[in-house]
Amino acid sequence: MLLTGANGLLGSALARQIAARVDDRVIRTDREDVDITQADALSKLLNAERPDWVVNCAAYTQVDNCEKDEAVAMRINGDGAGNVAAAAAAVGAGVVHISTDYIFPGNAIAPIPVDAEPGVIEQLSAYGRTKLVGERRVREAHPTPTIVRTAWLFGHDGPCFPRAILALARECRLEKVVDDQRGSPTFAEDLADGILRLIDAGATGTVHVTNDGECTWFEFAKEILKRAGVDRPIRPCATAEFPRPAKRPAYSVLDLSRYEALTGHRPRHWREAIAAYLD
Repeated sequence: MLLTGANGLLGSALARQIAARVDDRVIRTDREDVDITQADALSKLLNAERPDWVVNCAAYTQVDNCEKDEAVAMRINGDGAGNVAAAAAAVGAGVVHISTDYIFPGNAIAPIPVDAEPGVIEQLSAYGRTKLVGERRVREAHPTPTIVRTAWLFGHDGPCFPRAILALARECRLEKVVDDQRGSPTFAEDLADGILRLIDAGATGTVHVTNDGECTWFEFAKEILKRAGVDRPIRPCATAEFPRPAKRPAYSVLDLSRYEALTGHRPRHWREAIAAYLD
């Protein structure tokens, strides 16, 4: 199995779990090894390695920076995603592409199924636009892709919301957290496990994978502080009180039923995942 973006939150978790399998070999690549925006370099690498599966964890994920660097983000999240899928198809490898809840407009009132219509591209954030284009490029380039949408990713191997919350609390700089955006936190270790279960099942098409349950960012922050034993009072606030360059979906909980049907597995609740992250 070949991983792109193998040093990030998800790539690192995947590499650990694949390495623990007796019969599987993992080929870790990051930008220093291969730039996914360079189609020829990707093709050369995959022709040399001949993996059975390629999992594309490489992405431009700095949501606010995408607003000013959309062209760069599009090359990575859009063109690069298509390049990975095309290179995988050329050597007969399966491809797993990682996408996001940000392709949806945020006006749902119940968990979003895999076949829900994405947002009108002009009304999404720049990040959401580039990731939606990436999904389309992957479907055009590969006959049987596996597109895994996830949300609110956190983990041990890079910047993430729990790490930021704990740092701000310990520096006495945490006062308020947004309480009108609702989604499902996802522990990178659990997402990696879910991806491997999908590969083992030979799953294709679009699948949603997050931890079970839902919350607001404020509720997420309160649970992080409680589990970490940090006594820091915080108050909820509206998105309007905490302006950011990129718009965020107000509601982006993803429906996990197709994942559960394909794998026979339901991910653990996000509260359990936070406990495991902090353990």
